[in-house]
Amino acid sequence: MSEEQRKVYESSPGSAVMFNDAGPIPGNERRLWLQGLDITPHDFPYIQPLISDSYLEWLRESAGTQAMRKFSWALLSHEGAWLTGAPEITEYVHASEDETLTHALRSKEAAQGMGRGSLEGRVLCAVPLFTRVHGDFFAVMVSVASGRMKPEQSLMLTETYALLFRSCFYRQMEYIFAEDLEKVHRQAEREVQRRSILFQYVKRMHVQINVDSVLVEAIDSVLALYPKAKVELFMSQDHESVHPLVRPLLLHHWQEEVYVRTFMEGSLTIQEHEEPDTLVEIGIPMGGKQGVYGVLHVEVDKSELPEMDLELLGMMADAAGTAFENAKLYEQSNLMIHELRMINELTQRLNKSLHLAEIFQFANHELLKILEADYCCILIHNEELGGLEVVSCNAEWLAKEVFEKDYGLGGLVYHSKEPLILSDYQEERPAESRLMESTRSSSMIATPLMVNGEVRGVVLLTHAKRHYFSYDSYRLLQALTSHIGLAIGNAFLHAEVRRMANRDMLTELYARHYLDEMIHECQNRDFCGSLIVVDIDEFKQVNDTFGHQRGDKILKQVSSIVKTTIRHSDIPARWGGEELAVYLPGLGIQQAVQVAERIRLRVAEETDPRVTVSCGISEWNWTNDKISVESLFYRADMALYEAKNGGRNRIVVERAEAEIGMD
Repeated sequence: MSEEQRKVYESSPGSAVMFNDAGPIPGNERRLWLQGLDITPHDFPYIQPLISDSYLEWLRESAGTQAMRKFSWALLSHEGAWLTGAPEITEYVHASEDETLTHALRSKEAAQGMGRGSLEGRVLCAVPLFTRVHGDFFAVMVSVASGRMKPEQSLMLTETYALLFRSCFYRQMEYIFAEDLEKVHRQAEREVQRRSILFQYVKRMHVQINVDSVLVEAIDSVLALYPKAKVELFMSQDHESVHPLVRPLLLHHWQEEVYVRTFMEGSLTIQEHEEPDTLVEIGIPMGGKQGVYGVLHVEVDKSELPEMDLELLGMMADAAGTAFENAKLYEQSNLMIHELRMINELTQRLNKSLHLAEIFQFANHELLKILEADYCCILIHNEELGGLEVVSCNAEWLAKEVFEKDYGLGGLVYHSKEPLILSDYQEERPAESRLMESTRSSSMIATPLMVNGEVRGVVLLTHAKRHYFSYDSYRLLQALTSHIGLAIGNAFLHAEVRRMANRDMLTELYARHYLDEMIHECQNRDFCGSLIVVDIDEFKQVNDTFGHQRGDKILKQVSSIVKTTIRHSDIPARWGGEELAVYLPGLGIQQAVQVAERIRLRVAEETDPRVTVSCGISEWNWTNDKISVESLFYRADMALYEAKNGGRNRIVVERAEAEIGMD
């Protein structure tokens, strides 16, 4: 209400204040304007409540007069139907075909006569009532007086009281009309206030570009309007907010929850509780163009519900949903820029490393972070093992596993050389996958890993949610994998050069300098280890008898036996000439003797022409003083010298405490 309106209202206590487009209407003009209001025949079917209220007011105002007490009164409609009146004449009016009533209804003139039936001997009067502007006949006032009153006097009093009733009727109508106008005015004021609140709210929302700020503004604005209410915001997005009133919307909760029903139906929900019976829950959907993102959950006392503007709350929730959507889009744009930067950084860091293990580990970590996947698995074709080896995976139980080239989703991508996007593994399942089943994943994107134009492996990323990966994720993975492939190609080339530098070309065993380096590394991490030095007996005689080519063949045969007898973690090397060496990390002297014995027996049985070998063994462990690599070799060589002098084809350990041999 404006200040001018308030002054007019205060200057007219007890009366309604009316306004037009120019402002408040003065009192005299207001009375003339109200007197021009009237009902029409179209209103007649709906005026019975107004007639009944007017009748009660008329009775109260006339109750003090002597004449009023001598009559019983009733009101009939313009069609003669009962409206209201004294109970004692109800039956008579309903059943009577009295000429007095019939005449009044048909001629629309006042009439009098003697009552019949239960009212016999009394005076019956009927006075028609007309509207004040157009004179339309809308009701009949009926009076019943004792027979001692003269009919003319009875009719005159009835007409007088009928005019008084009509005044009460129009006064009631003016009150109702004025109340309606005031209600409209109050509604208009509320609408202005609502629009002001909504405008300021939307203005604040549109300047927010942060998702958390939008959610906080939505909650704080509702609390500012209704400070006594309990307000929570349940969000369906994977967005974690630090605000204590922002909660995740978990759809596996019971459907009876108000906020779950609101989210599923997308419409406002109100639920009254039986205990406590004063509590009311309200669920308001918060959505945008793409759908519903959350639910504004409000709990209030039942007495406060009529005062709450639920429509305004709905509009505020819609504005918050739109602002949330815009903030999300802005956030995603920043994320794309961040991803491009990450791709650039990934490429730079990949190109700095020439170690395959580092490249695989870094690529796995970055792919998980950039694509926000649950699991990442990189498989590389291992020619020696004849399958796809897991070289990097954050599912530790699959690390170093080797799968056949045609197994599962990895084999499918490897052979098809085509990328794959899988939205629901349980529904589609183009092939089996231990990665998907062991991690209980539903979504997957996979792409072949191209190195120097050839498929050398597969990259797999998974997530627990169905339909998680988008087409953008699918394309991004392909772009990232191409850079990873380039880095792997460089590392492969470097590894091959390094392998050639560390290998003996004839035997394909490691070179002596590499063995020295590896023993030194093992001594820094292990608690023990053993060294076997293997020498082919009378190898010079073999060369002199069969020639150097056959001698080289014998040397390669013995080297192959050594490689296939030891563990994958053991390190075989060509020591020099016909001497070979094997370092056994983590094995003591007894286990080393067993390995050497297997080598000795196989050489004696499998070489062609038959040759034998002698072995010298040395060891170190953590209880000894630090033993140098040179010392370890010297002690093993001394044991080998003893085996040679002791008759060959035998094994001697460094202290001569154990000796196994054959003549």
